[in-house]
Amino acid sequence: MQDRGYAGDANRITRDYLDSLLIEMRHIGARLPDTRYTLFGERFSTPVATAALSHLKGKDGNGMVQTAQGCAMCGAVCFAGMGEPRELGAMIDTGARVIKIIKPYAEREKILRRLEHARQAGALAVGMDLDHTFDAQGNCDVVLGVPMAPLSEDELREVIRLAGLPFFFKGVLSTADTRKALSLGARGIVVSHHHGILPFALPPLMVLPDIVKEAQGRLSIYVDCGIRDGYDVFKALALGADGVCVGRALMQPLQEEGAKGVEMTLRRITAELAGAMARTACATLDDLEPGLVWLP
Repeated sequence: MQDRGYAGDANRITRDYLDSLLIEMRHIGARLPDTRYTLFGERFSTPVATAALSHLKGKDGNGMVQTAQGCAMCGAVCFAGMGEPRELGAMIDTGARVIKIIKPYAEREKILRRLEHARQAGALAVGMDLDHTFDAQGNCDVVLGVPMAPLSEDELREVIRLAGLPFFFKGVLSTADTRKALSLGARGIVVSHHHGILPFALPPLMVLPDIVKEAQGRLSIYVDCGIRDGYDVFKALALGADGVCVGRALMQPLQEEGAKGVEMTLRRITAELAGAMARTACATLDDLEPGLVWLP
């Protein structure tokens, strides 16, 4: 990863773009805001989910399981990244509704085994982390010693068919991949550059309106990368996202306070979202619309 001083640092570019988006106040007709959110027929207290994190250290225990506990306590969706089946089972046993994101393993049977386990364990949905297919030199990636390899569109279509659960593609940052996700049968996407995996990558919120237009309501759209407070969430939802994923903002609270730290951080971000909704006359998430956000 490039240093933050590097001109092509996608994380800095993303933060600068987020901060350049301004919110239009509206007061007349405002009501108490309701942040409840529905995904795949299930109701959640917030559209703020955890990012597809992995190998986290919690307070005196498994950080991934504590993250799921925090989500269960505040009614949030929990995305889960790389990890062993036993860990996923423990996360789901907390009562959290978990979306398991699977790497594009070179060993194709490993993908199928992970999908089967997620389905049997009771995951809400599954998906694939496409942005970890290659390394920065254009070779097939190796993640923690495990080799990756690209899947053809036919292979991806078959994976989605065999999944037996709603399927997400993570790492979508274009209308081209949005069209392909739809044609392959995906039910959701995560708009993300994986914390700056590509220098000079577009900020997710810059391309989001075009992706929303391309999807035409046929995909659940989450936004990842640099979301740190309720105002970032408000901007993403107003520009058409259905939900957001928060990652790094959770790490220190998780390490210091475990599940309670995750819960309180998600509640704090949701409360900030509610505050922005109240001051823009948005009673429900459906009231958020692009006119509330002024683009640079």
